[in-house]
Amino acid sequence: MAAAAEPGARGWLGGVSPRSGSPTSSPELGAGSRSRSGPGSGPGSGPERSGARPPGPAAPSHSFRKVTLTKPTFCHLCSDFIWGLAGILCDVCNFMSHEKCLKHVKTPCTSVAPSLVRVPVAHCFGPRGLYKRRFCSVCRKGLEALGLRCEVCELHVHPDCVPFACSDCRQCHQDGHREHDAHLHHWREGTLPSGARCELCRKTCGSSDVPAGVRCEWCGVQAHSVCSAALAPECTFGRLRTLVLPPACVRLLSRNFSKMHCFRIPEIAVPEPGDGEDSADGSVPAGPGREVGAPESGKQTLKIFDGSDAMQRNHFRTVTVPHLARSQEVLEAALRAYYIPEDPQGFQLQALPTPAQLGDTVAAGKVWSSGPAEEEGGRVAPQAWVLRALPRTQEILKIYPAWLKVGVAYVSIRVTPQSTARSVVLEVLPLLGRQAEGVEGFQLVEVLMDSRQVQRTVLADEEPLLDRLREIRQMSLRQMSQTRFYVAESRALAPRVSLFVGGLPPGLSPQEYRSLLDEAVATKAALVTVSHVYSTQGAVVLDVACFAEAERLYMLVRDTAVRGRPLTALVLPEVLHMKLAPDCCPLLVFVNPRSGGLKGRDLLCSFRKLLNPHQVFELTNGGPLPGFHVFSQVPCFRVLVCGGDGTVGWVLAALEDMRHRLACPEPAVAILPLGTGNDLGRVLRWGAGYSGEDPFSVLLSVDEADAVLVDRWTILLDAHEAAGGEDSEAEAEPPKIVQMSNYCGIGIDAELSLDFHQAREEEPGKFTSRFHNKGVYVRVGLQKISHSRGLHRALRLQVEQQEVELPSIEGLIFINIPSWGSGADLWGSDSDSRFEKPRMDDGLLEVVGVTGVVHMGQVQSGLRSGIRIAQGSYFRVTLLKATPVQVDGEPWVQAPGHLIISAVGPKVHMLRKAKQKPRKAGPPKDARADGAPAPKGDPK
Repeated sequence: MAAAAEPGARGWLGGVSPRSGSPTSSPELGAGSRSRSGPGSGPGSGPERSGARPPGPAAPSHSFRKVTLTKPTFCHLCSDFIWGLAGILCDVCNFMSHEKCLKHVKTPCTSVAPSLVRVPVAHCFGPRGLYKRRFCSVCRKGLEALGLRCEVCELHVHPDCVPFACSDCRQCHQDGHREHDAHLHHWREGTLPSGARCELCRKTCGSSDVPAGVRCEWCGVQAHSVCSAALAPECTFGRLRTLVLPPACVRLLSRNFSKMHCFRIPEIAVPEPGDGEDSADGSVPAGPGREVGAPESGKQTLKIFDGSDAMQRNHFRTVTVPHLARSQEVLEAALRAYYIPEDPQGFQLQALPTPAQLGDTVAAGKVWSSGPAEEEGGRVAPQAWVLRALPRTQEILKIYPAWLKVGVAYVSIRVTPQSTARSVVLEVLPLLGRQAEGVEGFQLVEVLMDSRQVQRTVLADEEPLLDRLREIRQMSLRQMSQTRFYVAESRALAPRVSLFVGGLPPGLSPQEYRSLLDEAVATKAALVTVSHVYSTQGAVVLDVACFAEAERLYMLVRDTAVRGRPLTALVLPEVLHMKLAPDCCPLLVFVNPRSGGLKGRDLLCSFRKLLNPHQVFELTNGGPLPGFHVFSQVPCFRVLVCGGDGTVGWVLAALEDMRHRLACPEPAVAILPLGTGNDLGRVLRWGAGYSGEDPFSVLLSVDEADAVLVDRWTILLDAHEAAGGEDSEAEAEPPKIVQMSNYCGIGIDAELSLDFHQAREEEPGKFTSRFHNKGVYVRVGLQKISHSRGLHRALRLQVEQQEVELPSIEGLIFINIPSWGSGADLWGSDSDSRFEKPRMDDGLLEVVGVTGVVHMGQVQSGLRSGIRIAQGSYFRVTLLKATPVQVDGEPWVQAPGHLIISAVGPKVHMLRKAKQKPRKAGPPKDARADGAPAPKGDPK
């Protein structure tokens, strides 16, 4: 980057890429690989810091000083123990280092980190929780109390540090403007286990004591912060590269929508600092020291506000200084509390006006001066102060070239009282090599890089820029440090937002759905078109050609009910399938968070971080249909279902309905069993249930699994009034069709499932563990152990058009897989010349009877098997009275009528876990063996 320009010069270029010193190919780079340009605070560095840094490694801009250690301390760079009594500490961000490591520190201070973010991307903070052995990305201290984490990346912060966190989340999609030539590593510091090894030097780079080492949040490569600069900057997504949906292949015009909306993450109110959770009076402890409690003797605690917005909200930070502290010391402490790295000479502290002083201009504008607590006149010095920036007649402003590929990260210009947004654009274009293009084709965009929301505002051509900077500083100095200005093309971007609307009545025509939506939410015909109709599921996809209309519809649909059913609204991305690599077979993940207690929720967060969150769908938010719609044009993909047998059947039924619309009509389906029985998961070797295995290992197992075929059966339920009479327990229903993969039970086993289902519906909070669920099954079974129903007299069975005489039984079960009731072999292993050996892909069902609860218990204990009755491919059951029925664990009471079971449709492709153990979880020992580029300067 060139040196500072002479007075009167038009400006200078800045931002040299760390790659061999060559200019960057794109001005917007991955958020994890930060710019090597000089540090600064926000758009400008003030009049005293108008120069640019010379070429070479960027200084991290820490405020280091030597301190005396009073407890065991570790270095944040090498993670080794600091021997002796002296260490080097940053007063702002608490970075601790050996004196010998100081010259190698590359990690930027929190005060300048926002200025080094290349592409600002907001975070998605979930609910507060306890995150052991995690460290705050702002103050670098451990999360000993409740903290916050991003649902998409590995950022962890204290609640009061959220306003100072960088908007450096993973960029998971293109927004219609940016197109990157290469995907770079996205480094995150301090998320490594203690045994992690550096990819370059093979030494330990992780620690459980301090936030040391960095890890790429896409490929998982781990390294020391110093060694990471020597690795090739391009990321290949590591071992999971065939499963990950690349960000360059996903497009989503997300203007007006938060990241939570884009990733379909339920919004949970996260209190802002000062909203009554940090303290009763709205205080927020100071970041660098996080002072709490009473101050030491001879010291005082001051409340510091950073602008008008903080005063209105009563949001302040506290600093502790000596009673006789000089004004310079207090000012520096206040700037550190707000992570502002600028020269203190450009700021002052003004006394916070009290209601009685609002008319006293002298008291309201009082400036801090050193001295005793009691000043002349006997008045006590105020304990609350406002940090203000002094008026500036000119300053240096960094202008970023947005998505224009001009080879520089930013240019710096001098802003005077005469500068307007138009004049700045006119001055910047020649520096970007775009002087041949008219100024009318460009605009100046103000971007607030808040950690929760990145907000963009187009400035009017005649907007006085110096006044705008003064207005932002008056409102909030912290906001000023998070504000950037971009010059962007003003060509109108054709907006196109896809909205999924579910919960509509099924079976309607496209025109009927359009009329229904017009009546419910008043859609505008000129802006909204119905692009896809899923009549059997009661859902449509709307293409909206206006951002404001898309936001209005999204918010309105979520609060609307049609015919008594609440509607569902989701913002869907577009997968650019033509950009997918030939060997890419992305994984579509469905998670039922209600399965497996809290494990489903944790898996949802883990898979969002390991993969692209656009390929992870929560089944309680719209079901499987939105996921299959998003992947409908992907030529090859696989599916992972996280849930019980009922959840797997739900997804397979949706896949059957969508098969004719998919470019990949037969995707293979893997299972992560989270239910109680998990019989299909057992047969396919995925285990009896998820017990906390590493999600990375689960994905490796999916990638290495073998494809097998499983029969899929159709059950036609045709109820009628025959033999119903007054004894009927259920009303007649219209004919309907259900799909079956595992088994269909009639009688006692369905009755037990129904009782369990009803108990879970009454108190769902108690059914959070597999052990408790099985205990409930045992209890309801014991309650019916002496009941006799004579099921063989209440139904008739035909197999292949032949009437079959039933023995004395209480339950009739049709099984497709060799696992029933949590792993029991109901058919048995004994050979029988009357029947073929059962297989789950032979096109045959086995029919088995049980005599009661005691018999079922003996089968599950392995003491007996069921009563073999028949084997075939077509069955007709006539129910003479209302009888409990269950299909794949989903029970109900079926009215008298017919059940017709037949093998209609193609077999379903499933993934069976390979017998050999998958590779050890974590990044590969040698990433190059998996196609990763060799690190630069590798001596091997």
